[in-house]
Amino acid sequence: RAEALLYAADRAHHVATVVRPALRRGEIVLQDRYLDSSVAYQGAGRVLDATEIRDLSLWAAEGALPDLTILLDLDPAEARTRLDSADKPFDRLEAEQAEFHGRVRDAFLNLAAAEPDRFLVLDAAAAPEVIAEQIRTRVAALLD
Repeated sequence: RAEALLYAADRAHHVATVVRPALRRGEIVLQDRYLDSSVAYQGAGRVLDATEIRDLSLWAAEGALPDLTILLDLDPAEARTRLDSADKPFDRLEAEQAEFHGRVRDAFLNLAAAEPDRFLVLDAAAAPEVIAEQIRTRVAALLD
């Protein structure tokens, strides 16, 4: 619960000081994580009530949802292999066991299935240039 509240507090500050002002200026905002991450990691991963986490996160974000959420999906075993070969220490979430990461992946995929117009789910095992082109195509359609 404390972890979920800390992420919500950080998100509230970020939305109020960075996101909303940028949107008022007519800018495009890109972020590497947002409230769906809290639903997946704190809700499913930490086995907290996903609806409560989503409600808390939406409240913290002043109801702001992205027009597009890109989900890079990867088999948990392959993800662990990539993490193990990285030249950086694990953070608290990366250090969790396979069951945790399985719950998180399932939650992300369920979120994407529930809102297919907002999510673009891509195979993260694909070549980087393939992934980049898929993202460019989807973003271009939003900008037209």
